[in-house]
Amino acid sequence: MKFALIKERKNPPDRRVVFSPTELVQLKVNFPEAEIKIESSDIRVFKDNEYSDLGFEVTDDVSDCDVLIGVKEVPVEALIPNKKYFFFSHTIKKQSFNRKLLIACLEKNIELFDHETIVDANNNRLIGFGRYAGIVGVYNGIRAFGIKYELFNLAKAETLKDKDALVERLKRNVLPNIKIVLSGHGKVGLGAKEMLDAMKLKEVSIEDYLTKNYDRPVYTHIDIDDYNKRIDGKPFDKKDFYTNPVNYTSNFERFTKVSDIFMAGHFYGNGAPVILTQEMLKSASNKIKVVADISCDVQGPIACTLRASTIAEPLFGYLPSAHKEVDYNHPGAIVVMSVDNLPCELPKDSSEGFGEMFLKHVIPAFYNKDKEGILERAKITENGKLTERFSYLKDYVEGK
Repeated sequence: MKFALIKERKNPPDRRVVFSPTELVQLKVNFPEAEIKIESSDIRVFKDNEYSDLGFEVTDDVSDCDVLIGVKEVPVEALIPNKKYFFFSHTIKKQSFNRKLLIACLEKNIELFDHETIVDANNNRLIGFGRYAGIVGVYNGIRAFGIKYELFNLAKAETLKDKDALVERLKRNVLPNIKIVLSGHGKVGLGAKEMLDAMKLKEVSIEDYLTKNYDRPVYTHIDIDDYNKRIDGKPFDKKDFYTNPVNYTSNFERFTKVSDIFMAGHFYGNGAPVILTQEMLKSASNKIKVVADISCDVQGPIACTLRASTIAEPLFGYLPSAHKEVDYNHPGAIVVMSVDNLPCELPKDSSEGFGEMFLKHVIPAFYNKDKEGILERAKITENGKLTERFSYLKDYVEGK
């Protein structure tokens, strides 16, 4: 089997890669029969020579490889027919902007595997950049608070080397006795919690958070049953919530009344209730000053996330009274950080973490006859057709 790490071609440029040079060495140790090529790139966080110095071939032509592995979407014109491709295709939710990409994979007889579709038998995702989104999202959220209130001006995360450098910068500054509410217990939420703990912020129970005052900054970590409730007043049922989300409504307003920063790291499913509504934001009792929407579902559960912001311009202001974007220095503005590609700001760390998971869960499947069904579940297209698991995309492909 011949593998290739492909050049990232999407704009804005993404410096991440699925495998670091040293991880490829480990891949060869584990699977000596594997052949690996590196497509030359001038933007990748690891330089071409870092791969070639370890004995890997760096080339402009990877057309003889069987499996081509990237991070972001591959432009249609760059797709090589009759290959296996791994990348984030952003098609499985019927995203209109990538419909032509999926059509091209079908027409070019490509076997498409999306990193998002690599799951275990219980449908739990096995790999992703979520942890690093959480890490950078917390840094950016604290940075936004410092800028808004002229307390400190942290360097942009993308200018710093790694997570440790982010933590070191955060520790240099003293936060006032603010309250931070963090949502989500998946990889994103846990990555964010990891960062708050590294800052030595005190975690407090939800009850204490809502009722007590503190002389130091604190945070609380909430899950879906903490910010949703049944409309009929019956006890919250997690299984029922996922099956019948229309039976539930947001219970988040109790947090808006005491929180200074909301860090949103939750997963948001289709049909779930809006979490932070326009009404909550414009209420006289709302105390939230900064929203770091790490999950960044535009027009989703966070009413002030009017759009995705960018690494170049990560902050914008939201004026609750008018439900519109304004300058974040506007005296009535809530600062919103909604960068949708946060791990790009920590390309070395996030690449290494991703490669570790890919080596553990995906590469073995090519050599053990896919005994755990990893590849079978992840495959979106095969022989010019959608696989059965992804047959629901048929109308999307046909433009219906």
